[in-house]
Amino acid sequence: MPEDLDRLQGEWSVSTLEVDEQKMARAMLAGARIVVQGDRFTSSGMGVVYEGTLHLDASAKPRRLDMRFDCGPEKGNTNLCIYELRRDSWKLCIATRGDVRPRRFAAPVGSGHALEVLTRGASGQAATVTAPETAAANAGAGATELEGEWTMVSAVMDGKPMDASLVQWVRRVTQGSRTSVYAGPQTMLKADFTHDPSHAPKTIEYVLLAGPQKGKTQLGIYALVGARLSVCMAAVGKPRPKEFGSSPGDGATFTVWERK
Repeated sequence: MPEDLDRLQGEWSVSTLEVDEQKMARAMLAGARIVVQGDRFTSSGMGVVYEGTLHLDASAKPRRLDMRFDCGPEKGNTNLCIYELRRDSWKLCIATRGDVRPRRFAAPVGSGHALEVLTRGASGQAATVTAPETAAANAGAGATELEGEWTMVSAVMDGKPMDASLVQWVRRVTQGSRTSVYAGPQTMLKADFTHDPSHAPKTIEYVLLAGPQKGKTQLGIYALVGARLSVCMAAVGKPRPKEFGSSPGDGATFTVWERK
């Protein structure tokens, strides 16, 4: 019988993702995939690429897998996982932080675990990878007042507050005119932005770089007071918000961040 590493060779698309008992919308997963070649993996989605090596222990119960990152935002980190392989389905439960491996296939609140199911083959939406020269050029762009790394304080999406157990491990990274939002190892947003601090409230616009809304624009407002940043973005195609907040049905996202 083929070894598990042999069975993992090729391309896998992320079908479902659950973090701290919250299921991610399918639209957020468009283009998310893992490609395995030998013992190396490349994970991509929403314009960001992670690379590293896989280390498997198929004799353990449940079977164990270590994802050791050597390229991308998680470089130098190791995610401890358990896994299950069934024909063209690959189930992973990933400890996105800490050094305690999951014992079962679940992502309870506060655990920091991600429960992921992948299916063999490409998804309907191809992942977008930023060319190195493009990324470098963007990183070298002039820094704005939004530059740097931020931790999430709170979030309200379409009037629904994000659970505190998920908020605690979401971060935002802005370099030049590009901003990305990460939830553990998953990229939730990647966009180029322009802003105008002369308005009241200050205005910001995103051009989305990947996913089902790739190339579209979001209009928003922001406020920066000391080390705290508030951002309110309308849904794609909706008018710019006039005030900070989000109500059920408006599709807006209101987030608050603190600079690290």
